[in-house]
Amino acid sequence: MNGQPCVRGMRLTVRRVVSAVAAYPDRAELLRNYPDLDDEDVRQALEFAAASLGDEVTEMSAA
Repeated sequence: MNGQPCVRGMRLTVRRVVSAVAAYPDRAELLRNYPDLDDEDVRQALEFAAASLGDEVTEMSAA
């Protein structure tokens, strides 16, 4: 998968899982469409994605 992080060694990237979560707000529908995933896979993908984002606070000066 070109070095992209994957879920449990599946050929399913974290990015695809996060996109699927956005596309399927109903978790049951998401899992029906991705039967190899389980709730823990989704949780870990979201946790990984969140940890990959910066959480820096940048102070802006008034112009």
